[in-house]
Amino acid sequence: MSQVSLHQITKNFGATEVLHGVSLDIQNGEFLTLVGPSGCGKSTLLRIIAGLERQTGGSVRIGERSVDHLRPRDRDLAMVFQSYALYPHLNVFDNIAVPLRMRRLSFYHRLPLIGRVMPGRAANERAIAEEVRSVADTLDIGHLLDRKPGQLSGGQRQRVAVGRAMVRRPVAFLMDEPLSNLDAKLRVHMRAEIAQLHRRLGVTFIYVTHDQAEAMTMSDRVAVMMDGDLLQVATPDDIYRNPLDIRVAEFIGSPKIDLFKAVVVDHKTINIVGIPVPIETALAPGTHLQAGIRPEALHVTEPVAEQPKAVVIHAENLGSDALVHLEHPDSTSPVIARISPDALRQVRMGDCVGVAFEAGHALLFDAHGGRVPANIVPTEYSPLAPKELS
Repeated sequence: MSQVSLHQITKNFGATEVLHGVSLDIQNGEFLTLVGPSGCGKSTLLRIIAGLERQTGGSVRIGERSVDHLRPRDRDLAMVFQSYALYPHLNVFDNIAVPLRMRRLSFYHRLPLIGRVMPGRAANERAIAEEVRSVADTLDIGHLLDRKPGQLSGGQRQRVAVGRAMVRRPVAFLMDEPLSNLDAKLRVHMRAEIAQLHRRLGVTFIYVTHDQAEAMTMSDRVAVMMDGDLLQVATPDDIYRNPLDIRVAEFIGSPKIDLFKAVVVDHKTINIVGIPVPIETALAPGTHLQAGIRPEALHVTEPVAEQPKAVVIHAENLGSDALVHLEHPDSTSPVIARISPDALRQVRMGDCVGVAFEAGHALLFDAHGGRVPANIVPTEYSPLAPKELS
C-alpha cells in the first residue's frame, strides 16, 4: 500500500515560513504533480516526503504508518533528481546496480578483493545483474550498459537515473523537475515516456515541476501551489476549466487567461466588456468583479458602436492557429485571442475591433481572487451577434 498522506505540513527556515499547513492525500498508484512558480515550496514539500528535510510541524504517512521518525533510506521511496546524480566513474550497469548492492551485499561482500571470494557473493551478483538488465530493457537502454555517464545524451542519462530508482521497487517515485535540463524537443518525448512508464508500473508517482505543460499532460491530478499554500487539487481538465482561485486561473494555461473588469447589473446580468451577459449571481448590483476568459473562447469581431473597442497591438502566426494581442479599455494588461490563420489575414496593426464570447466561458472572481458561483440564465440573446472575423 503506497498512499502518501500529508497533514498540516509547515516548514520554517529561520523566521520565514515557506509552507503554511499543507494537507494532501496522494492515492495508491496515482500520478500527482506539484506545480507552481519557483519558490512556492513544492520542492521543499517533496524533500519532506523523502525525509531529506524535516518539517517544522505536521505529519507524513506512507500507507498506514507515520514516517516522521524514519530516515530517507527507511521510507522505501525512490527519488529522481534534476541533476540525475549519476556516478561519473561507474558505467550504466553499475550506476543502476548501486541500490541493489548496497541493500543485498554486506560490507565484506563489497570489498574489492576479499568480497569476490566471500560465500554468496556470486549468487547475489547474478541476481542483481538479471534485475539490472530487465530494468534496462524496459527503459530501452540495454545497449548502453557498458558506457559511462559522460558518453550519454541528456535523455539517456535521465533513463539511467529512472532505472536506478526502479530497481529498488519502491512504494513511490519522487521526481524533482527531472526534465528541466533537457532541450524542448526531448522534454516532450521524455514526458510521454515517463507517463507510459507510470502506466506500466502502476506505482505512485509524485512529480514536481514549474512547467504547466508537464503537469497537464502527465498527471492524474494536479496540485497547484503558490507562496507556500496549496490552492487547488484536481484533474488537469478541472484545473483548467474550473479554477477556484484567480492565481490558479492565471498560472494554468498558455497563453494565460484574459482578465476583464466586470460589474453586477442585477441578479441575472453582469456587464463584461460592455456586453450585458446573462449570468445569475447572488451578489448585490454594483459589485465589481474580474471576469476571466480563455484566449480560445475570446472572439475578435467587427467593432460595435455601443461597446468598448480593442486595438490590435501585435499578432503571432503559429501555423495551425494565430494569436492576436489587443489593448482593451476594460483590461489592465494586453489581452490575447486565439483565432484562425484565415481570420488573421483580415487584421492589421492598429485596427479597432470588437471582442465577444459565450456567457458559459466567463469565469468570475471576487476582489480577493476567489471564484464566484454563477449560473447561465437561459436566454435567446447571444453576445456573438456582431460579425466574427473569419
